[in-house]
Amino acid sequence: MPVDLSAALYDADNAWGRDDEFFLRFVGRAPTRVLDLGCGTGRLTLALAAAGHRVTGVDPEPGSLAAARAKPGGDRVTWLAGTAADLPDATYDVAVLTSHVAQEILDDGTWAETLRHLRRALVDGGRLAFDSRDPAARRWERWNPTDTLRRRTLPDGTTVDAWTELTAVRDGLVSFLHHYLLPDGAELRNPGTLRFRTEAELRTAVAGAGFTVERVLGGWAGEPVGAGDDGELIVLARAAR
Repeated sequence: MPVDLSAALYDADNAWGRDDEFFLRFVGRAPTRVLDLGCGTGRLTLALAAAGHRVTGVDPEPGSLAAARAKPGGDRVTWLAGTAADLPDATYDVAVLTSHVAQEILDDGTWAETLRHLRRALVDGGRLAFDSRDPAARRWERWNPTDTLRRRTLPDGTTVDAWTELTAVRDGLVSFLHHYLLPDGAELRNPGTLRFRTEAELRTAVAGAGFTVERVLGGWAGEPVGAGDDGELIVLARAAR
């Protein structure tokens, strides 16, 4: 899939939502140094910068970063092509991983290493927040052409019909295929796999990396885990002093 089309489809399929509002509130109003790890095309990153924060957006995909840089306000953000391993020491006051990017780190060893790098990059007492879908909610059972069918409009006015197809579930890994049907009949397919970790697994990994887990929420309105309809595990932690 061409990079520019891929970014446009991603943005059309992932508009500003309650999760973005939650993370914006979590960072707070007082200007601070924020790391957005796995920033993608910069939806939240740019909003944080517009709110007056000093923001660094990090992503391993050059195409996503190029799309982010080109957006209004892109010059306010420090963009870094890389991973958590490329972060400087003790530089940030707050770190966020949003849009379930934590689930895209499939290997548990790599996930533990990512958390250790985040602890290294945060100042003592620095705050961390990330979201991960709760496997107990089994949301992947709704990933079928009927329940996920949607129509999206790209910036140039092109309308795209999209749906998601579940392809495999095994050992905590859930694989899927996003379908995008263009007006000319061409169909683009974007495969993916996510790692679903339990609350206990997340707590253990975060604590093992040098953080204190302060809260784990189940929804964007602050619901307890298992309550409400969001089916989330929202981890709020602080770097141990």
